[in-house]
Amino acid sequence: MARIPIGVQLYSVREDCAKDLPGVLEEIADMGYDGVEFAGYYGRDAEELRRLCDENGLRVAGTHIQLATLLGDELPLTIEAWAKTAKLFSELAEKVEPEGMHVGYHNHSIEFTEMDGELPWDTFFGNADPRVVMQLDTGNALHGGGDPVPYVERYPGRALSVHLKEYSTTKKGALIGEGDTDWQRLFDLCESVGGTEWYIVEQESYAFPPMECVDKCLKNLREMGK
Repeated sequence: MARIPIGVQLYSVREDCAKDLPGVLEEIADMGYDGVEFAGYYGRDAEELRRLCDENGLRVAGTHIQLATLLGDELPLTIEAWAKTAKLFSELAEKVEPEGMHVGYHNHSIEFTEMDGELPWDTFFGNADPRVVMQLDTGNALHGGGDPVPYVERYPGRALSVHLKEYSTTKKGALIGEGDTDWQRLFDLCESVGGTEWYIVEQESYAFPPMECVDKCLKNLREMGK
């Protein structure tokens, strides 16, 4: 199949973005990234963000919005609430589909910690419409005690966007390729049954300055053939 483009979640370099977003986007493009995923807009409107990305040849892979921003409040953390949230996301996915847009859910660690005999991740995606994107965050899932890779196969065609985040029990600040993640197994499934259209690098612990970390992560992925 064609090479899956690689983006970076700008939360990884949020302090740099707050100081100089245009400079960060230029440097990210120079590193060789294909696109960016937003998590906040640093006081800029959609038109300016579009212009900055276009000037640097970067595509927008998506944006993160907290559920509370959409609902105005938090949901209680119960299995029933996970099922209810799945139905809400299904409605949102149906609503934006005519605009060519997708709605998805990004995990932290709690989704892979058992609750009432099941994993919230399964509760959510077992009840969500197949149009709801499963944005699997590898590092967060492993931190919660779950192996994220089988879920790409369990929910085929739904991993349109996958967050590549390393996890290590022994190395603080491990970069992609330096920890415990079975990357090749993940890539094989993403590129065969996952329907993956974007790999998104996210780094949240830093052995080097954040911009250097995301540069090194991309270089490590290139060495893996990505």
